[in-house]
Amino acid sequence: MNKNFALIGAAGYIAPRHMRAIADTGNVLVAAMDKSDSVGVIDSYFPDAQFFSEFERFDRHIDKLRRRNNPVDYIAICSPNYLHDSHTRFALRSDCDAICEKPLVLNPWNIDGLQEIEQDTGRKVNTILQLRLHPSILALKKKVTEGKREGKYDVDLTYITSRGAWYLASWKGDAKKSGGIATNIGVHFYDMLHFIFGALQQNVVHYTSDTTAAGYLEYENARVRWFLSIDANNLPAAVAEKGQRTYRSITANTEEIEFSGGFTDLHIQSYEQILAGKGFGLEDNRVAIETVANIRNATPLGLTGDYHPFIKNLAAD
Repeated sequence: MNKNFALIGAAGYIAPRHMRAIADTGNVLVAAMDKSDSVGVIDSYFPDAQFFSEFERFDRHIDKLRRRNNPVDYIAICSPNYLHDSHTRFALRSDCDAICEKPLVLNPWNIDGLQEIEQDTGRKVNTILQLRLHPSILALKKKVTEGKREGKYDVDLTYITSRGAWYLASWKGDAKKSGGIATNIGVHFYDMLHFIFGALQQNVVHYTSDTTAAGYLEYENARVRWFLSIDANNLPAAVAEKGQRTYRSITANTEEIEFSGGFTDLHIQSYEQILAGKGFGLEDNRVAIETVANIRNATPLGLTGDYHPFIKNLAAD
């Protein structure tokens, strides 16, 4: 039986992946909301969906559908990070299950509040942690879990995704709204590391700015040096010379973990898991949210301890 979906944040970058996942799992988007009306992409998937640019009218429509015995079953949340908590609460209180993009919330205590509302309403929060479904990540997790290796893996995580001046001028450049660089572009990596390597034991920050962050994380089975940036000046010379604006590398004991491909259908797989009652819930997010919250509030140590080599260039600037 087809499920009815609504979507908050229809004009955002990630929303089309949710629209496609709703369509490819045989369900229907009945309503969408965004304060921006640049949402023509809806026509490619659900041209009959109702659209609202004011939250109050969207709220009224969701309530009307419920009262007319044609309720929304799921509300997908693709709004700016700082609104995820509020919009997830709205979904639960509207007698809908939620499907929330990463990061679920900005602070770990928000998870506690959502758990209380889950209990009060009997509805469920599902989250998109798509890297947990990636074949290469699952293979590495199996290797780590089942292996008999002595000692921890030495991991380097480097992710540079160049962004223009618009980034800092948007809500993403406001740490109170996005959570900062580590939260906005890194939270799914921290979840992946915890998923593969087990309990987090240490969290040290060496460098932070509006565009770049770097630090050290130690897990039950790994020591991780990480570097995240949206500044094209931090690209390796060989990458920049080719005109590439993104560089992603994850090595475990100097061996590259290749997962550049295989992303196309991960949102669809996430939806399939959710519809089967196997979605990732609130508690699955806790370690990653604690990680980014601690990074956001930490005092950077500079060139001390086991730092990522890329910050040497930053320290010289």
